[in-house]
Amino acid sequence: MTVSSKGSTVRVPRAKVALSTASAYPESTATAFEMAARLGYDGIEVMVSTDLVSQDVSALQRLSDYHELPIVAIHAPCLLITQRVWGTEPWGKLQTAQRTAEQLGASVVVVHPPFRWQRDYAKAFVSGVAAMNDETDVRFAVENMFPWRARNREIQAYLPDHDPTDEDYTSVTLDLSHTSVSGDDAMAMARVLGDRLAHVHMGDGSGAAKDEHLVPGRGIQPCAALLEYLADVDYTGHVVLEVNTRRCTSREERENDLAEALAFTRLNLATGISQPPVESEHR
Repeated sequence: MTVSSKGSTVRVPRAKVALSTASAYPESTATAFEMAARLGYDGIEVMVSTDLVSQDVSALQRLSDYHELPIVAIHAPCLLITQRVWGTEPWGKLQTAQRTAEQLGASVVVVHPPFRWQRDYAKAFVSGVAAMNDETDVRFAVENMFPWRARNREIQAYLPDHDPTDEDYTSVTLDLSHTSVSGDDAMAMARVLGDRLAHVHMGDGSGAAKDEHLVPGRGIQPCAALLEYLADVDYTGHVVLEVNTRRCTSREERENDLAEALAFTRLNLATGISQPPVESEHR
């Protein structure tokens, strides 16, 4: 949608701004729903974690109904700390994530590429994700990751690569905290992906060798530029705030960070684009 006023155009995109439940950690999944509703987010992405509520379809549906917040995405349990959540077989985890998304009306399942030691899973990952995408309306959006660094050594921890842009994925999640760690160009990745860009994790990073998930605008990633680009191309996916608030010392401080993140994102999504002046017929 475009709104014109006094020689400028403000594009208000159809993209919705949601909150990842990971942004409430160490508080609970239920708390994330409560804060998202109070702050005015458009929806929720559920990070499936060791919190039992995040694994329970019925509990999640009750939270969604009570707070009148749609669940827009399910983040499959792909982290080291969630290796045993929904079993240990990686394809089984994705199948459970798919069923959960379908039952809750979520349009996206976020999935990480396999770890290097998951060799059998990695061999079939690209074709397997493609087959799953063909079987459901839910989009499996593979997320960009980053090399691990230890003692000045860089370890390629993911197969086939931490960068999904060169693989034959139909849907990708772009995470700006991850591009900060990897040193990848987020804007270039977005342009290369085109219509394959199905989902965005909005956060920031300082360029450090760790995954920071700063409030957007507090680091060096092109958060504002990417949001303006999304508005310009009429991006219709979701922008999900995945922000680390673990260091907050109170609920008030955590909510202030999440309110700032939401305001930054909405402001830059509704970007103003200057228009050339109209010449008068009278000189």
